[in-house]
Amino acid sequence: EKQLVESGGGMVQPGGSLRLSCACSGFNFTSADIAWVRQAPGKGPEWVSTIWTDGRTFYGDSVQGRFITSRDNAKNTLYLQMNNLKVDDTALYYCATTNGLGSYYYGSFHPEDFHSRGQGTQVTVSS
Repeated sequence: EKQLVESGGGMVQPGGSLRLSCACSGFNFTSADIAWVRQAPGKGPEWVSTIWTDGRTFYGDSVQGRFITSRDNAKNTLYLQMNNLKVDDTALYYCATTNGLGSYYYGSFHPEDFHSRGQGTQVTVSS
């Protein structure tokens, strides 16, 4: 059974930083492209970033230059370093296996690109 477990969320002031983790098990992590997706209250899901198996990364326009996605294949873990956080970054963040970049190329969320996902970790940015 595929499992993805996020951690690291919390409350932070605008301009602050957080690092999220996504521990994966039950599948071949080194062969999987993984994405971060977020969903703010009352809004639809928003693709945040994707990291391919070869380490290449892709980011949504709203986080480009502020967020960094990385992976540690030895630990089967995905990370999201979030810097210069804004109030609009407040959302439930979850990781998911992915096999497409529709959200990246077309600028709108493509749910068909995302498959197994975790329960998410809450990030709240507030002064």
